[in-house]
Amino acid sequence: MGSVYISRTNQKLTFARLHLDQLKGAQESIGWNKHALIESFNESLLFHLDSGYLSFLREIAEIYRLKPETVSCLADLQVRLEEKGLEAPEVNEIGQLLGEDRWLGQMQAAYAACWQAQDSEQAKSSHHASVSEIHVVQVNPDYADEQSVIAQLELWLENFSALVERQREAMCEW
Repeated sequence: MGSVYISRTNQKLTFARLHLDQLKGAQESIGWNKHALIESFNESLLFHLDSGYLSFLREIAEIYRLKPETVSCLADLQVRLEEKGLEAPEVNEIGQLLGEDRWLGQMQAAYAACWQAQDSEQAKSSHHASVSEIHVVQVNPDYADEQSVIAQLELWLENFSALVERQREAMCEW
């Protein structure tokens, strides 16, 4: 299974682990820029997780002999598979995990929240923000939930790594 997308997915997982380590270190900081470092590593970790997710989708596309460069989301991959008359259990599982109450859906929502420009008053009035979104969109100006946000990011990284490993093993057998 020699693929540029396998390498890219692995690279993104490694980058996410490095940024998680830096995030944990930033939390211990006593410097004046502690909270800026924490926000920076939160967002960069989410970026690497999301980039790894996209790379993994393209990895799956490549394994099923589809054009990976035409895949930029799960729906694209589903369309490409349908066009070829293929069904991929990996894609079905990923689709289930994208539910709003599931870890992958929450991870995607947290990454999307990085792109939202809200002031703290707008964010406080939002009733649908998750713990992870609270920190990313800076609804939590006193940084009271840093530990839970870090734990959530760590869990997402563990879950994503396990998903990739498990699905790769299944695709090897295919």
